[in-house]
Amino acid sequence: MAAVSIQEALDHLNLDSGETNVVERKIVAAQAHIEKLLGYTFAEHFDGDENTPEDLKEAVLQLVGHWYENREATLVGVSAQELPFSVWQIVAENRAWSFS
Repeated sequence: MAAVSIQEALDHLNLDSGETNVVERKIVAAQAHIEKLLGYTFAEHFDGDENTPEDLKEAVLQLVGHWYENREATLVGVSAQELPFSVWQIVAENRAWSFS
């Protein structure tokens, strides 16, 4: 189960249900990526995906949107972009820091 529903992502992207499969894959990938950056999974850390804080859900939605709009690694005539700045900020605020 993902922290963000397909409908939430479709609403965020202002899409109809015709893009459900594409968006669903991006939700799973975005959540997995953010969890790796954080150092923990939402389900383990928040006692289930449904208890994930709203700021982390927003980071997933922003990353889904970014990946939806930028589906290729490079585009001719377009400047490459990193993750949206706010995604980095949200991750930094919620990251499990560990110094070994």
